Amino acid sequence: MNVEQFRDYCIAKKGVTESFPFDNDTLVFKVMNKMFALLALEKNPPFANLKCDPERSVGLREEYDGLIYGGYHMNKTLWNFVSIEQVPHSLVTDLIDHSYELIVASLPKKTQAELNNL
Repeated sequence: MNVEQFRDYCIAKKGVTESFPFDNDTLVFKVMNKMFALLALEKNPPFANLKCDPERSVGLREEYDGLIYGGYHMNKTLWNFVSIEQVPHSLVTDLIDHSYELIVASLPKKTQAELNNL
């Protein structure tokens, strides 16, 4: 998956916005104002931080050693840093979906209702 495909996939999700809150090289995707994906544009190949269930992270990091590892500048238990061009496209979309779903599930019920009404 390239940067444009990653962006298009993220931005197509319900309630998602994008911005550069930290610097000009890190594109951040939020659902209802909570981050679920960060894309490091300066990296070559490009990497993305995606939230992940800690138990699932262990297996992914073992299977994709050097391509998926603890989140860069993030809680390494809860976030993975993923080489989006070097792991299978289907896995990247699955990890984006997983991250989005984890964040949505953590939103207050009122905010989840607002999201469902968009």
